[in-house]
Amino acid sequence: MTELSRAYDAQTPDATRAKYNAWADTYETELLAGGYRLPWIMATAVAAHLPRDAGPILDAGCGGGLQVEPLHLLGYRGFTGLDLSPGMLDVARGKGLYDHLIEAALGDPLPFETGQFAATMTAGTITPGHAPPEAFDELIRVTRTGGLLVYSMRHDAGQEAAYLDAIAGYAARGAWREIYRTPVFHTIPVGAPDVMNAVHVCEILE
Repeated sequence: MTELSRAYDAQTPDATRAKYNAWADTYETELLAGGYRLPWIMATAVAAHLPRDAGPILDAGCGGGLQVEPLHLLGYRGFTGLDLSPGMLDVARGKGLYDHLIEAALGDPLPFETGQFAATMTAGTITPGHAPPEAFDELIRVTRTGGLLVYSMRHDAGQEAAYLDAIAGYAARGAWREIYRTPVFHTIPVGAPDVMNAVHVCEILE
């Protein structure tokens, strides 16, 4: 998983964008060969808690759209995808799953109205080497009160305390209420066996 390591080593949004643009054509092939599980576990968590007719849904850090593919097959519609990489957005565009695709970086102000989405999902993005923990501020803002924010979080030696502190802080201030969390699982068991994640499902309270 050399390309994955390089992507996580990027220190700025511009560097991360460049890494993913260069990787876009082979990203899915390489991760799937490594046993990448996160998109389907993310989709399962969304489907277990969100009715099919409860759109629109923001896929923040959408990449090529792996996590939307199973949801689309199950009848979910109304997806907006957001990613900082034009190359990854081109892959997603080719699948025809999204109503809208927008280039933007998590951690920056997002070009959406407050409470615009019934649910927001973000898989493998708010993590060291990618988006900062304060990126949740905007995801909370654009998700309607009573809506869902479904996100993955690393639970391994590569995690930084600031991320776990942040999610505890959002709960403590009443921004969200966690209603479900998967067990911690191997995210890429063949290609990167040390990477562990859990998927968290939260109801937005603000």
